[in-house]
Order: sequence, then C-alpha cells, then structure tokens
Amino acid sequence: MSKLLVKTDPKVDTIFENYPDFVKDKMQFLRELVLETAKDIKEIESLEETLKWGEPSFLTKQGSTLRMDWKKKTPDQYAMYFKCTSKLVETFKLVFDSTFQFEGKRAIVFQLDDTVPVDELKQCIKATLLYHQVKKDMTLGI
Repeated sequence: MSKLLVKTDPKVDTIFENYPDFVKDKMQFLRELVLETAKDIKEIESLEETLKWGEPSFLTKQGSTLRMDWKKKTPDQYAMYFKCTSKLVETFKLVFDSTFQFEGKRAIVFQLDDTVPVDELKQCIKATLLYHQVKKDMTLGI
C-alpha cells in the first residue's frame, strides 16, 4: 500500500452532500472504492479529486480520467464514466461481459438495487488509474 496524497476540491464534497438520500451511500461507496484502490497501487503517489463536467472525477498522472455521477434524468441508476476514446470500456466488456451493465464506450451503469461486484470493479478502476502504463496490454493488466 502506497502513501497516497489525495488533493480534493471542496466542491466535490458539496456534490456528494447534495445527492438524494436514496443514492448518497451508493455514490460514497464508489468514491471510497476509488480511493481504496488508488492507495493499493504503488505506482500512484497522488490522486486529484475534482469536478469535470460537474461530476466527481479522479485524475492521476499515470491514468485516464474516471468520473462518476447520479443524474435526475435517470433516477434509478448511477454510473462510473470513462474516456470514450480510450479502450477501457471496450476491454471491460471483453473481460467482464456479463458482470456489468455498460453504456456504449463510456460507462459502467449500476441500478439502485444492484450489488456492486467489488473485486471486478476495483480491477476496472485500477486499469483506469494506470491507463497510460497499461494501454498497450490487450487486457489492460486485468
């Protein structure tokens, strides 16, 4: 486990505080999963938690942007978003075909009553946070 420096924009906390009660714990769980996964990656020394397009986002020097959000227009679901021009979601579909529900090349979508497959999702998070180092690997190190 590395000593991880996390730099959090205070606006991120505001977003999490303002999620509706029925999804707040689920969004916080995803956030904690990203932080926990980043701490377990020795190559990552710092993680920036910021807002991109008004959504909580995570950035590392080694990786691709990882975003997450719940949206009023789709109130029964929440999601993790990935750069659609990367091969992240395409690879996740290859490796975890029936494990997740996907939205095109950009997201893993969870229904409110889903049980999140933690180990598999942590592998997706790790591949995203290390994307620039693993993108030449056919399965992104998964």
